[in-house]
Amino acid sequence: MGRQRWWLLLAVTAAAAVVVGAGAQETCSDMVPAAPRRGAWMSLASFGGGGGDGRTLSTAAFQAAVASIERRRAPGGALLYVPPGVWLTGPFNLTSHMTLFLARGAVIRATQDTSSWPLIEPLLSYGRGRELPGGRYMSLIHGNGLQDVVITGDNGTIDGQGSAWWDMWKKGTLPFTRPHLLELMNSSDVVVSNVVFQDSPFWNIHPVYCSNVVIRNVTVLAPHDSPNTDGIDPDSSSNVCIEDCYISTGDDLIAIKSGWDEYGMAYGRPSSHITIRRITGSSPFAGFAVGSETSGGVEHVLAEHLNFFSSGFGIHIKTNTGRGGFIRNVTVSDVTLDSVRYGLRIAGDVGGHPDDRYDRNALPVVDGLTIKNVQGQNIREAGSIKGIATSAFSRICLSNVKLNGGAAVRPWKCEAVSGAALDVQPSPCTELTSTSGMSFCTNSL
Repeated sequence: MGRQRWWLLLAVTAAAAVVVGAGAQETCSDMVPAAPRRGAWMSLASFGGGGGDGRTLSTAAFQAAVASIERRRAPGGALLYVPPGVWLTGPFNLTSHMTLFLARGAVIRATQDTSSWPLIEPLLSYGRGRELPGGRYMSLIHGNGLQDVVITGDNGTIDGQGSAWWDMWKKGTLPFTRPHLLELMNSSDVVVSNVVFQDSPFWNIHPVYCSNVVIRNVTVLAPHDSPNTDGIDPDSSSNVCIEDCYISTGDDLIAIKSGWDEYGMAYGRPSSHITIRRITGSSPFAGFAVGSETSGGVEHVLAEHLNFFSSGFGIHIKTNTGRGGFIRNVTVSDVTLDSVRYGLRIAGDVGGHPDDRYDRNALPVVDGLTIKNVQGQNIREAGSIKGIATSAFSRICLSNVKLNGGAAVRPWKCEAVSGAALDVQPSPCTELTSTSGMSFCTNSL
């Protein structure tokens, strides 16, 4: 068995173990009602596409199948079955009241011919492509303004073949911002489950301006040296549930976002009421992150039962001058870290700007963050909490945070922050040992 296939098998097995271990544990998956029984069933093979031979371009087959679902208007919608085989395709849109089902052994594989990727408008909350001015490439699987969409299967694979895009990024020859594997915009009642996402050109799963989204039992894979291959990035979205996933990528495993500087502030849609549970994975960057694009605000977040190893940061909450917005009422609990460089970083100096028109006086508010029940081994540095001098971070609570290393763990570094620390090792910085923040900390526990 080749190294890549062995790695994939290992990851899928780990994800399955997470799900089995979950048993009857608490879940937020009922955030989206169960999809109605689909009134129609159709196979992608009926629309051509070379029978999944891995060479024939299947874009027209996917487009024709989705168009057939729209015309048919079957009661309860329709299921599109992707049979075993490798289905090479360019980007395609989904439609409402649809299930995309990948059979075991089915691979939806992105073409590496960039001329097959349409350009679309930049997101209003970003003002331009995230990497470059102008538009951006459409995601491989895309949808806008949809309701009742399910992407699921028997652990079939969505393969972005991202290496060509990563090479362009490394060489500085990208003409526009790279595409995601899956992006759904302005959509509601979305379920993504039991699918493997692999080698995305850019961020893997990007629900933006969405509500009522469940992502569970998903595996997301990319090499650690693949640039900006975030796992799951809910963006200006509300009522989001992410559970029981294994993620190993080249950037943040999960990063909550809400728009970029003046464009995000003008759009003004926060990410809120987001629950994240039972995530396992590894990244050279962060296991769990907020930001740095948080100009629409991020609030009411619960992330718990997280297990990160061989990573740069365990928890990374990040913003910057010019972002505006807020990060508040965030709780991260029951985290296990192994071989992680920084246990925790909360920072007010991370991330660039879309242009030079951002408001340098737009300062973010970071308030009411609780980090508790964190156990770490083989940790190099406890971490840092550094606010902005003119907008100090407030009510930061650390409780039962134990970070150990083979050698002495480097101490905490703090600036422009207030709060409290209870039962923290190594010893917390003095900014978190005053009694002024103790009441919030004890109440939040």
